[in-house]
Amino acid sequence: MHLCIGSGFLLDETTDFSNSDFYKPTNDFNSFILMADFNKKSTVSITCPLGLAPLLEKEVRVLGFEPKTKRKTGVEIEATLNDCILLNFWLRTAHRVHYMIDEKPIKSPDQLRNWLKKMPWEEWISENGYFSVTSRVDHPTIDNDQFANLVVKDAVVDRIRFKKSDRPDSGSNLNDTVLFLFWNRRNARIFIDTSGESLSRRNYRSSSVAAPMQETLASAIVQSTRWKPGQEHFINPMTGSGTIAIEAVMIALNRAPASLRNNFGFMHVIGYDESYYQQVRDEAKKKATKDVHGKFIATDNNPQAIIAAKKNAKTAGVDHLIDFQTCEYDQTPIPDGDGVVVFNPPYGMRLEDNTDLRPLYKGIGDFMKKDCPGKTGYVFTANMALAKKVGLRAKSRTTLFNSTLECKLFEYELYKGSK
Repeated sequence: MHLCIGSGFLLDETTDFSNSDFYKPTNDFNSFILMADFNKKSTVSITCPLGLAPLLEKEVRVLGFEPKTKRKTGVEIEATLNDCILLNFWLRTAHRVHYMIDEKPIKSPDQLRNWLKKMPWEEWISENGYFSVTSRVDHPTIDNDQFANLVVKDAVVDRIRFKKSDRPDSGSNLNDTVLFLFWNRRNARIFIDTSGESLSRRNYRSSSVAAPMQETLASAIVQSTRWKPGQEHFINPMTGSGTIAIEAVMIALNRAPASLRNNFGFMHVIGYDESYYQQVRDEAKKKATKDVHGKFIATDNNPQAIIAAKKNAKTAGVDHLIDFQTCEYDQTPIPDGDGVVVFNPPYGMRLEDNTDLRPLYKGIGDFMKKDCPGKTGYVFTANMALAKKVGLRAKSRTTLFNSTLECKLFEYELYKGSK
């Protein structure tokens, strides 16, 4: 007798079950739980916000992976599900880590449904579990992504019900198993979203003021400066909710960005080994440092912003390293020694904002020139006309995106005396 499990895995009477990565014994000697192989390599697509792909590529290489495909919003590598655990835990500029199950040219929703129903979903999703479906679809037969999501959901449910005589629940909750469909005119690809909720959600920001910056963008701004983490001062006037300053401290401490998260998509896949996840966490703790050289100073003229920033920093466990002060930006204390001064001023892009911001930007330039000699200054803004009012010659301009807004990170060398 032969039993076929999963995608081309053949068992017979002589098979040694004890070392198999594809099953888990139950109390019944004759029954087995089919499960995903967390050591099997596949295409892994890592997504990021527009403009952050070069930084993401660098992070991926540092972790030991070689990108095989690059695009404006991410990279692709060959990796295992266990590798995805490491990637989710350490990537600072990524949003999601997608592990590909299969791909095929698909011409219609019916073809999509039939293709998906042949996949061994019972190895991935428990019949008593829960899953959700997200997608990115650009296909002439689909004018509503929700319809494509429904096709995927129905196919998965039908397959599991046929195999297990029961079915998992499904909905929009991203805190359990998440499937991702990518379908364009050439090809369809189905993934397990090993992240679940976006990796930008670090779980330390419980308080915020208006328009808080995503943690991934804040980290990208820090990484785009010439700052030497753990050696130089990091000064962040107009800090708002403190996200830029907190991300800087996390980098200086070499603390994993996902160290405060306790839920990921990979945790809900059948075959997940919690001991490996704990190993990743333990190794991350050993790599983190407890103290740094150089001061972290974050100021804002809004007392509520400083209250929120302190609360977020405390949740992140770094409040003891950041000197928060309520004051105008030009009253920010500037310590002697090397370091960077990073501004994220308002852009004046909202229709309801009628404030003339030209004096503010000119004042920022005057403050950096007068009070920050020897430092490197940065202004992050989406308003190029206002950027000119800074009145300093920019050494470089780095393009990053705040949501859909194209922004520039301007770098200024702040010389002592004349150049």
